[in-house]
Amino acid sequence: FIVVGIVFILLVVILLIPFVFKDEPRTSLRGPDLSEIEYTEIFFNNGDLQLAGMLILPKGVKHFPVAVIIHGSGTSQRNSRWYLTVAKHLRDNGIAVLLPDKRGSEKSEGDWRTSKFEDLAGDTISAIEFVKGQEQFYISYIGVIGMSQGGWIAPLVAAESEDVSFVVSMSGATVTTDEQLFYEEVNHIAGMGTYQFVARMIASITTNNIKKSEFWSYIAKFDPLPYWKKVKVPGFAAFGENDTNVPVEESVKRLQALDKEMLIRVYPEGGHGITDPNTGKVQAEYLNDLSEFIENAGQ
Repeated sequence: FIVVGIVFILLVVILLIPFVFKDEPRTSLRGPDLSEIEYTEIFFNNGDLQLAGMLILPKGVKHFPVAVIIHGSGTSQRNSRWYLTVAKHLRDNGIAVLLPDKRGSEKSEGDWRTSKFEDLAGDTISAIEFVKGQEQFYISYIGVIGMSQGGWIAPLVAAESEDVSFVVSMSGATVTTDEQLFYEEVNHIAGMGTYQFVARMIASITTNNIKKSEFWSYIAKFDPLPYWKKVKVPGFAAFGENDTNVPVEESVKRLQALDKEMLIRVYPEGGHGITDPNTGKVQAEYLNDLSEFIENAGQ
């Protein structure tokens, strides 16, 4: 009994080690507030669905490119500092931004929970049509920026729409939705303070439960690579080195295997938001690369 007790105590100590040496939490995301952004509220339709959003224009010019942002997972909020950071930087560099309300969010009708990525891509194409129909400014060209989950949808839009002149994926996986789900679950569980092998065993159970949900049935097994293969316009895929949501190394490898001429960059220490771990702000290097890429896409 003494030996069994000692073994039990040692086992408990070993399992508690990850909790003791758990990494410190990252600095929370910092960025502009919605009150700092001047925008025009707009409405447009995708079939019978009325969608809304914010049109953010650069000042002092009437001739510029336009970037349509594609939201990540979940319900979108207009005061998201992540999206507003990107929008403000582009605006300050002479690039207009259409930041839609994701269907079922803010002032947009519909429900993203019962929508396929093809449906959400249709919303983005409708947003592009809205931009094309504007008469208050002259558009030099239009592109899309898919952020997080939107990185799956961006190449789909670029492959389907002839009006897209550039495509950006910011922290968007290029593995399938099922593969990304498992990777994210493993890191989420391990982040609570346990070993990777234990996290993988638990994640096998939790991901199977998620896959049984009605929501998952709409996006299960989606693979973005066939759409990336069809993209004929300049592309930019950006990743944060320490992203625990997206398998960065594998995503980069799969893009490189396509043998396409596109910009692929991994930003040191950046997490899913490609932020600076000390300031909590989106890395300036990425933002500058983004605006430079969009400017070059029109040449």
